[in-house]
Amino acid sequence: MKICFWGDIGKALTGNTSGGGELQIALLAKALAKAGHEVVVVDYAVNEEFQSPEGIKIIPVKGWNKGIRMIRTFTHRLPRLYSTLRDQNADVYYCRIRDSRHIIAWWAARKVRAKFILGLAEDLDVMSFKMRWKYFYSTYFRNPWVIVDGFFCEIVYPWLLHKSDVVFVQHEGQKEMLSERGIKSLVFNNLIDLSLLPSITPADHNDFIYVGWIDKRKGFAQFFELVKNSPKHLFKVVGPPRDKEGHFYYEKLKSFQNVSLFGKLDHSETLLQIATSKALISTSLMEGFPNIFIEAWAYGIPVLSLNVDPGSTIIKERLGEVLNGDLNGMLKAIDTFRYTNDFAERAKSYVERTHVLNEAKINEISQIFTDLIQNRIAKENQSEVPEKLVNQN
Repeated sequence: MKICFWGDIGKALTGNTSGGGELQIALLAKALAKAGHEVVVVDYAVNEEFQSPEGIKIIPVKGWNKGIRMIRTFTHRLPRLYSTLRDQNADVYYCRIRDSRHIIAWWAARKVRAKFILGLAEDLDVMSFKMRWKYFYSTYFRNPWVIVDGFFCEIVYPWLLHKSDVVFVQHEGQKEMLSERGIKSLVFNNLIDLSLLPSITPADHNDFIYVGWIDKRKGFAQFFELVKNSPKHLFKVVGPPRDKEGHFYYEKLKSFQNVSLFGKLDHSETLLQIATSKALISTSLMEGFPNIFIEAWAYGIPVLSLNVDPGSTIIKERLGEVLNGDLNGMLKAIDTFRYTNDFAERAKSYVERTHVLNEAKINEISQIFTDLIQNRIAKENQSEVPEKLVNQN
């Protein structure tokens, strides 16, 4: 079977991921390659074709940067993206991360009679426009591409949700939101490759850690309030400011003696900081299923979340605390929380049985994709039966 992905994925396949969604696509591509499938990635951000250690082909979109700015998207980029995707003649095309250009992959899939999978990257993908405006568009209003892509996304993405052969969701909450709109979906858990996690020596676990973009959407103003009202506790902040609000509070934190600001770190360095912390603090207003949650649990580190609990996982599996927006409750949780070995073992066990990219998970993923193709073949064979009967008569 041949599976085709597209996007800025080449860097993630070589250990330099640009985001959580890209990391998940890379892990899925590696799993399918390890299962023996032919996997290709059409990547507009690379100039030359190359192959990953797993045998995944990364194929450039030739001429991506040619043409006149402002109009080359329509004169060069979209037509060449379509022809490159179509020429792969894959059995399955997979898209993830909200992008209006996914419709190009859908057209290519229909042209070669392939299956099309759309994977959700966050809850906002299936929420109302009002929520997307509040938590996304208003934050990036000065970015021209976000506005242009957002306009087309509001038309294309809901249509793709209905037209996809399968929609992969990250947790049961997303599945329920789609079900209310009459869209069937499959829960496909985010993956983690434990072999990529750096090993650590025993640590004291003294610090609480914040990891991610520093902006309004991630609730950094609320995090600042937590730090300001917790002078007896130590905090680490990993990530760069991304908007005006983020820059404002980031600068204010520089005067706090109980805060260490690391800025942007690579993935491996970030994991080391998480692994040696007391707990991961999330003040984000909206998420999907954050990779950093899974990575923290893989090291036995709990999550203290002000707002987000993907699929009620934190509560169901007892993997930390969810405060439902109660800042005072979060302050109390910080004061009373104690790291224990029993919790660490429970968290690691949850990750092992649910998210770890091991042989059993690889076989499970391979079977999902194989079943999808076999269903297509069965339908095609059924459609051919009447014609054969007519010919026989």
